[in-house]
Amino acid sequence: MKRFFTNLGIVQIFCSLLLVIGIMYVSNYFVYRNSISGIYDKVAQNNNLAVKTMIQSFDDSFRSINNMIHSIHGLPYDSLESEEDGRIDMVKVYTMQDSIAALVSSVDFIEEAIVFYDDYDLAITSLGTSSLSDLFQRKYKHDLYNETYWRTYMKGKNAFKVLPGQDFKVATASSWQRKKLMVAVDGNKIRISNKHIIILIDEAALLKHVNQKAMIPGASFIVLDQDRSVVLSTDANSDLSGVLDEVYFNPASEASLTKEDYQYHFYKSDFNDFVYINKVPYQFQNIDSVIKANEMIMLTAIICAILLSVLLSIYLNRPVKKIIRQLGGTSRGNDFRKILSGVVKMQMEIESTRRQLKDAESEARRSVFLQAVDEYAFDSQHGLQLQSSYSDLVRGKYFVLMMVHLDLRDKGQTPLPIEGIAAVLHTALQKEHDDVQVFYDKNLHFVALIGMGQPGDRAILLKDLKRLFAGLGQESLSAYSVWASVSELYAAELKNYKLAYRSAMNGLLYRAVNETSHVLDAEKIHYGWSMYFPFDKIEKLSNYLSNGKLHEGREIISETFRENASRNVHQHQMAHIAKTMFLYILRHVHPNANQDDEMYKLEQRFLQKIDCAHDYLEIEQALIEAAKHIAKHSKPEETNKLNPGFISQYIELHYMENLYLDHIAEIVETSPKYFSSYFKKTFGINYVEYLNKVRLSHAKELLKDSTLSIGEIGEKTGYLNSSTFTTTFKKYYGISPSEFRKQHANE
Repeated sequence: MKRFFTNLGIVQIFCSLLLVIGIMYVSNYFVYRNSISGIYDKVAQNNNLAVKTMIQSFDDSFRSINNMIHSIHGLPYDSLESEEDGRIDMVKVYTMQDSIAALVSSVDFIEEAIVFYDDYDLAITSLGTSSLSDLFQRKYKHDLYNETYWRTYMKGKNAFKVLPGQDFKVATASSWQRKKLMVAVDGNKIRISNKHIIILIDEAALLKHVNQKAMIPGASFIVLDQDRSVVLSTDANSDLSGVLDEVYFNPASEASLTKEDYQYHFYKSDFNDFVYINKVPYQFQNIDSVIKANEMIMLTAIICAILLSVLLSIYLNRPVKKIIRQLGGTSRGNDFRKILSGVVKMQMEIESTRRQLKDAESEARRSVFLQAVDEYAFDSQHGLQLQSSYSDLVRGKYFVLMMVHLDLRDKGQTPLPIEGIAAVLHTALQKEHDDVQVFYDKNLHFVALIGMGQPGDRAILLKDLKRLFAGLGQESLSAYSVWASVSELYAAELKNYKLAYRSAMNGLLYRAVNETSHVLDAEKIHYGWSMYFPFDKIEKLSNYLSNGKLHEGREIISETFRENASRNVHQHQMAHIAKTMFLYILRHVHPNANQDDEMYKLEQRFLQKIDCAHDYLEIEQALIEAAKHIAKHSKPEETNKLNPGFISQYIELHYMENLYLDHIAEIVETSPKYFSSYFKKTFGINYVEYLNKVRLSHAKELLKDSTLSIGEIGEKTGYLNSSTFTTTFKKYYGISPSEFRKQHANE
């Protein structure tokens, strides 16, 4: 027994456990003292952060309401009277209703937006129209807020006002429902338009939107308007008498006041001079009993820990001997220093494993990122795993995503390995910014995540990147053409990676074909759709290739691309034009030409060249090469007039004439009934619809590029009179020709 207790191993185990217990006790004691004394401060600090987030949400909500009011004021039709007979023009009313419905649907806490005029007993809402009196009697019923109240209120000069929530009786499909609504009324001291606007706000939905539950239990939130009147309160007893008089509130800072059992924290809005008050309990109750209970728990834990140390020392004696034997040592004396020699033997294996894990970790980060930007969502459990894995991708509060696309200039050159390119990009970017992660996407696309602390850092980063990539194209990556697109700035949250990826990809897709900069700013993309696609010339291109006139066909291809380049269309639009022309001329290939999948292979090579092209000249050259190959296998042009090519070309050349069904059927030498059936089957739409689309397509060009009157344009595009032309145009495009011309006047 004496030998057992004097054994060096058991003494080492006991002393080690006792030392651990002592350290844990001392550290727990300090934590205990600090937590008891400062627990209220920490909870209050967390509550303060939650309240500031709520205030930001309130400011954003009131900003949305203000923007909606200005948007409604900006709608046309200050007068609803018809220009012809002076009565209310219902087209204007329905147009305004649709616009209001679109605005209301974009904000989930808005119950309704109501627009009315001084001169009309008419209220326009997102759901329809009615008289103003019926609206407040049969839809939103309140003892005070009726038609008379609002008309009287609007006659005075008032600033923008948010009225406290009141219980309204809101009509539903089968009964009345009681709902607490706040009312926002636009100011009329400076008239923006003749409209009077009332916004009804669902108070419960607004509180849910700002996440009221984030506050500590027992706290309440009060909102005061610019006149220091209570607009909203989560406290049933929101009596502030004496509170506002006792606090000196500097608008440029926060203020606090302790009164009775509560603290009042005052915050000034950065947006509209509203004051937000957070009322919180001053201290926790029964804190002394908590202190005594904690002291008893710590004393009991010390006694139990010492007893446990003794038991563990005896229990671990034998396992320690086995560990030493497993590591190749002798168990005599159980000296823990003998374990060191075994541990050292394992370090070489661990170092090798560490290198493997580093490579695996890099690939895992790439996998996490690619899953985060996938357009299809994973389940919630997988999302939590991604959240824990991605947390250290960037350290900054914000980030931008940069998409880098490379293309080997000389296809005969030996390309760098993917990991080599990634290392070059990572090293170069780290010299400019230390918070960088680089991943390989696909097809020589690389993604760089760049973290930053302030939103203003993005502008500085763009300047540095333009200088950096100009140097990379001449030095480390001189064998490649390099393009980069920088996304908009986003908060460093998992859900924003997908948005940033899409933003940077749009920068590459929507870059102008004449773009000279190697670094594109996704925020400054100019979207346009002024593409040039001459259907008649494309049909001629098919005929030229069918008849072996490759030179004439090449001229049409070059002219089409030059015209689109002069319009500075987007890169992906130029690619779509080339693909459409390719598929159009592919129709004339002889059926026997696809032996051994020759046409299939040609199409795959063409599409690959288009997707990897850096400028429109490469796209043009790829289409010319495909056209040469297709010309060798084209079938002779059909002499039968009843074929899609002849019909579409004839309509394109004669659309301005009276192309009745009987007339076109006579041209193609068939009956009207058969032609109508053939046309619907071949083109997918009936003949009249197709003819109208061709005519209106030319009419749109004339409306934008000529000074002809509406009637003259209608006659030039085949319509008998301006009334028929206007009716047809509005049917297809939803607006009249004159409105279309106004919208495109500055193009």
